[in-house]
Amino acid sequence: MVILAQNWAQAFMDANPGKVLQVSGGGSGTGLAALINGTADLANASRPIKDKERKQLMKRRGAEAHAFRVALDSLAVYVPAANKIEALTIPQLKKIFRGQTTNWKDVGGEDRPIILYSRENNSGTYTYFKEHVLDNEDFAATAQTLPGTAAVINAVSKDAGGIGYGGIAYSQGVRTVKVAPADGDPIEPTMENATSGKYPLSRFLNIYSVGEPSGIAKEYLDFVLSPKGQDVVEGVGYYPLPKEATAATE
Repeated sequence: MVILAQNWAQAFMDANPGKVLQVSGGGSGTGLAALINGTADLANASRPIKDKERKQLMKRRGAEAHAFRVALDSLAVYVPAANKIEALTIPQLKKIFRGQTTNWKDVGGEDRPIILYSRENNSGTYTYFKEHVLDNEDFAATAQTLPGTAAVINAVSKDAGGIGYGGIAYSQGVRTVKVAPADGDPIEPTMENATSGKYPLSRFLNIYSVGEPSGIAKEYLDFVLSPKGQDVVEGVGYYPLPKEATAATE
């Protein structure tokens, strides 16, 4: 979410001269750790906070975590633009990223080794993919971990055998693959399919605070959830929060 947060912060500061925000990246786990240890006022996370993190936050900061839904994402599966594979099922993706399917010909592609690109394990995107595609089993040892979705996309775009995953906002030089549940039809990761819940790897993106936000943190969150803030979401390439979704979730 770092690019999204940077754009939000810049738009907020442009609208509020004299107010300054600082944005750092590193993955959902890194952001939540900063929230716990008091070096951040807000944490962006593409996964739900863990029970262990909640307990740590209460112990260190003396307050509950509050989650705010701020955007919608389709976690997309990416292949090089020249790859002719149109769709993969979640069971096929599991076998690919577990290292059990190692050649594209085994899923209807060319006779070419599959090269795996993944996020690092402190990433919310990594956690989501592991939970929803791998059923919490381990990635193949051959998967190359990279520090951001942009790095994954860059690697896949240059590797004829590559496959990776990440937020829908990243798509230059690669192509998204339709994803099918085990017993359903392939679905494109479009805004309509994400909003309706048809796309099987849709997720909300969140911002976490320590207790009820106040001061500039509240002003920033109000901006993020305003029409101007949601325009930033769409401009970056994610999907605006559906009107029926409640912003504050807990």
